[in-house]
Amino acid sequence: MRRIALSGLLAATLASLPLATLAQEVTLDTAQGPVTLPATPRSVAVYDMAALDTLQAFDVVPTGTIDRILVPALQDAAPGATPVGTLFEPDLEALAALAPDLVIVGGRSMTQLAAVGQVAPAIDMSLGPDLLADARARITAYGTLFDMSDRAAEMTATLDSRLEDLRDAAEGQGSALIVMTNGPKMSAYGAGSRFGWIFDATGLTEAVPGLDDASHGQAISHEFIAEADPDWLLVIDRGAAIGADGAGATETLASALVEGTTAWQQDQVILLDPAATYISAGGYGSMIGTLDLLTEALSDGTDS
Repeated sequence: MRRIALSGLLAATLASLPLATLAQEVTLDTAQGPVTLPATPRSVAVYDMAALDTLQAFDVVPTGTIDRILVPALQDAAPGATPVGTLFEPDLEALAALAPDLVIVGGRSMTQLAAVGQVAPAIDMSLGPDLLADARARITAYGTLFDMSDRAAEMTATLDSRLEDLRDAAEGQGSALIVMTNGPKMSAYGAGSRFGWIFDATGLTEAVPGLDDASHGQAISHEFIAEADPDWLLVIDRGAAIGADGAGATETLASALVEGTTAWQQDQVILLDPAATYISAGGYGSMIGTLDLLTEALSDGTDS
């Protein structure tokens, strides 16, 4: 990380920042607890893709964001924004030059809260394992922050409607196994994991209860999938999400063992949008897209 800014441009910029005005203040629920801030910030730097996703739904355009946005649906969410580093390493010099009213971190960038907080007011809007509840809370918080509570209520109502459609489609559809591929490697995720919200959203049962809920999941093999024999196989291709070279999910899964499962035989393998599920999960657009994809696939399963 470049630290010259802390003794040079950063110090000068901090000294030149305007004093707080009489702007109305609001209190938001964040991942670190309630935080009181001036309402309707005009310049916002965003280091979290779920936050960028939800802000896009509010038509809020950040003035600063990360150097490289991997989520295709978000690549035009901040046109003209100043690059201010990466999710893991903020460029404090660029951030200080931007002098935003607010900085938003979350997820992969949450550990940088203190660093960016040297430059401007900062909040951690990470999403926890209860992704559905946290996604609703973030929509409400952004609606309050930007004086768009009516818009937030509409977005929450749409989310709830999509969830109801999904649960109807998933009723009686049996078990599921969530698998993430990473080149030739595979991991499975259960109800208590980062992708456990899918079980909550669908009502599908776990093909293998009690999986390790570590962030990287439980390492598995083709034999594991065959023994689990899920009715539905839900697949996330991490390599595709981050633009890595190597084997894709379909190639990694290909084996007589996997092809003998109920999910494969019944054409009940769902390839989830990798970026929306792995990088921007919990963002409004990503949530709606994933719910719609699952609803369509499970509805086809009902008809088959």
